[in-house]
Amino acid sequence: MCPSNRPERFDRVVAYIGLGANLDNPVETIKSARSAINEIAGVRELAFSSLYRSAPMGPTDQPDYVNAVMSVETTLNPLELLRALQGIETAHGRVRKGERWGPRTLDLDILLYGYEILEGEVLTVPHAGIAEREFVLYPLMEISPELDIPGMGLLAELVRTCPKRGLEVIEDV
Repeated sequence: MCPSNRPERFDRVVAYIGLGANLDNPVETIKSARSAINEIAGVRELAFSSLYRSAPMGPTDQPDYVNAVMSVETTLNPLELLRALQGIETAHGRVRKGERWGPRTLDLDILLYGYEILEGEVLTVPHAGIAEREFVLYPLMEISPELDIPGMGLLAELVRTCPKRGLEVIEDV
């Protein structure tokens, strides 16, 4: 179902958000983004992973990323949540240049929205690259090891087949 056909308000839904940054003190940026997400009306934090360092995807001539995953309970519909997250990215200096996998001050992705499978022009959930990205799978495993990812299977199986590729915990939160 396309997100634009959704009603304005939902019952409470558990969503998972991926956080990543590699410019301008990324550890502090992730912590600041976490606080900002907690200030969104209709959003309540359930869990937050450790902070992880990972090599950049795509161009290698950029700093390593700091990543984390956050689970929230929300009454916002998927597009409302996306708009709120994009506002936080902008407030943290994110400039969308259309460069795929380039350096950025902050990247916030809706990884999962309940058990929904959404395929729209603006938002795809589960996130398209979730099954291959160690910097998403391992933090997800930390906070929700029993998770079943819609259309993809058990998180534990996805983690088992995804190498760490140098991923390391840099800070417990």
